[in-house]
Amino acid sequence: MKSNCKNLYILSTIACQLVECLSEEELEILSADLSTLGDMIESLLAHQSIYVDD
Repeated sequence: MKSNCKNLYILSTIACQLVECLSEEELEILSADLSTLGDMIESLLAHQSIYVDD
């Protein structure tokens, strides 16, 4: 299994930096926007895999 420790370390570092420079409200908005982005990418990949298989 491929280790994602490097990615987790980078994401943890980014999260810590964001907490230091954004307000709680800004963090909540950013978190919601990033979740939406993740969902959109997941949806696009699912659609792409369906059309590639055809």
